[in-house]
Amino acid sequence: MVIRMAKTYLDIVKYMVEAKFNIDGTVDKPDIIGAVFGQTEGLLGNELDLRELQKSGKIGRIEIDLSQTNNKSFGKLYLPASLDRIETCILAAAVESVDRVGPYEAQFSVEKVEDTRSEKRRKILERAKALVKQLLTSEIPDSKELSEIVQSDVRAGEITSYGPDHIPAGPDIAKSPELIVVEGRADVLNLLRNDISNSVAVGGASAVPKTIINLCREKEVTVFLDGDRGGDMILRNLTSVADIDFVARAPDGKEVEDLTRKEIIKAIRTKVPLDQYQSMRSRHQRYEQREERPMQHTHVEHEQPQVENIQHESVVEQNEQQSQRNVPSSGINDISNGDVIEKIEPERYVPSTTQPKPALESMVFTELSNGLDQLSGTLRSRLYDSTGNVVSEIPIRDLLAAIQSSSNVYAIVLDGVITQRLIELAVQKGIKAIYGLRANPMPKKHTNIILYTKEGSV
Repeated sequence: MVIRMAKTYLDIVKYMVEAKFNIDGTVDKPDIIGAVFGQTEGLLGNELDLRELQKSGKIGRIEIDLSQTNNKSFGKLYLPASLDRIETCILAAAVESVDRVGPYEAQFSVEKVEDTRSEKRRKILERAKALVKQLLTSEIPDSKELSEIVQSDVRAGEITSYGPDHIPAGPDIAKSPELIVVEGRADVLNLLRNDISNSVAVGGASAVPKTIINLCREKEVTVFLDGDRGGDMILRNLTSVADIDFVARAPDGKEVEDLTRKEIIKAIRTKVPLDQYQSMRSRHQRYEQREERPMQHTHVEHEQPQVENIQHESVVEQNEQQSQRNVPSSGINDISNGDVIEKIEPERYVPSTTQPKPALESMVFTELSNGLDQLSGTLRSRLYDSTGNVVSEIPIRDLLAAIQSSSNVYAIVLDGVITQRLIELAVQKGIKAIYGLRANPMPKKHTNIILYTKEGSV
């Protein structure tokens, strides 16, 4: 808005009253100003009289933008004021009370009362940002007095275009031995704001840039996915052409660009190897499909033969122990549905061949097998007592601490991988069975515990 004024005392103007008018006749600017002063005189008392306020410099000169057509006059009136908000609005209402200019009827309507200092504040803020950035480039700050907004703007400026594909990346992408692959530029910016400078953007679910493929050959790679279906599409596209080591994932329904610092650090710390992530996602999808199907036979009917396999397998292995030692192991990943882990034998905690299987123990095995199904896709674990009742259910990340502080635990069921450390702690606490998805290679044997995997089971 450009206002042409003479002496309007612009240095002290706080507010500008802007009003439009329509007059049923042809008049001049002095006629309009005279009508405003004349019809408001004495209306509000001496303290708010326009003439007195103008003499004391509390209001500026009234300016008129006037147009005329068809024997009518119309335009806008501008009244600058250095009063407070309440007094300025009272004057604005007084201007609206003017109903005649000379012999003609008139209508005045205030469109707005504008704070002229807001523009000054905006300019001050912009200048402050520029000065802080200049300070950062010339001196090392020794305190935390910089505002968070300005600091974020400065960090966002560090993003680079890397390689011949000009992909968005953090400044440390070349020298860091580790690489974090995210979806888009906004994800890289958010990681930069939270002091993570070795990320690179793949740029959606289209063809993977060759620059990223080459980087994945040279570095330890973590793919940081959004918590939606698009994240799985990105991962599938990447694994088909690049070497991926780990997968981290944002919470369900959230994107990397929207995560807080705490959420980012938690997601990266809980990253999992690629093969384990793919196995968990595959099981989770099959579990969801099964839940959507019409009601079928119960878990007990489905799982009971597998419980029998645990006990029967132990007897067979005792008879074939010597022949198994001569056959090289094909690895834990080759364990089929319902098999007991090889190499952990022969004196497992199972009924002997000369005694009938107690009914109570059979029920416990059934509960453990059913529990493994119920935990599918949850990344949680359960502790059971000797009667098959659940003692507690906790996230897998808290499992070792829970075992340490628990007593009278008979078995563990977890929606995850059985590790050597978990087995040793279970043996130390007198636990008799561990049920899980699969198991890591076991350099040390334990003959007094049952290990049961169910990878690939629906």
